[in-house]
Amino acid sequence: MTNPSLFFATPVWASKIENYKTVNEEIYKYIINLQQSDKDGIIKSNIKGWHSKDFNLNDKEALSFVKLITPSIEKVINDMNWDTAKQVAKITSMWAIINKGGASNARHHHGNSSISAAYYVRAPKNCGEIVFYDPRPAPVYSHPFAIAPNSLNAMVNSVTPSEGVLVLFPSYLDHSVNPNLSNDERIVISFNINLISKNS
Repeated sequence: MTNPSLFFATPVWASKIENYKTVNEEIYKYIINLQQSDKDGIIKSNIKGWHSKDFNLNDKEALSFVKLITPSIEKVINDMNWDTAKQVAKITSMWAIINKGGASNARHHHGNSSISAAYYVRAPKNCGEIVFYDPRPAPVYSHPFAIAPNSLNAMVNSVTPSEGVLVLFPSYLDHSVNPNLSNDERIVISFNINLISKNS
């Protein structure tokens, strides 16, 4: 018997960005400066953590960061076979989250976007995995007991943070962040991408 076809699969891309260290140091200083000028930040999904306002995407640090990750974004668009003759990918919002010990992020999704992302600027050991949840609605899907989780039966999956890792995923996908169990800061940049018609 052949392996099953995966209809309506939910992709999550996680990859280590090459030559990330210099840009990481630049963007780290940028984020710390933002925090120092706005110590309260804003409240979104963050629990105890600090959430910045949206970056000014014209700032040189943000521009350097976008240049670093652009090849990964282009791969996602290519994998999805989205029509770039008719649409252009645009980062519509970008922000940082600093989770100190005990901080986490509640389950949420990023509505009205196509692709969302998490990029790790600081990721100490045990700082909190990003957790993804089965997007199929529970009322129409039964979950029999499994011997062990795999790509077909898992209801929850996670990615362990590592500095320089970029995680991209469909914006409809519910996700949360486990508590930071370390004594060091977990610093992530998140952003949303939309595919916008060239005729609009």
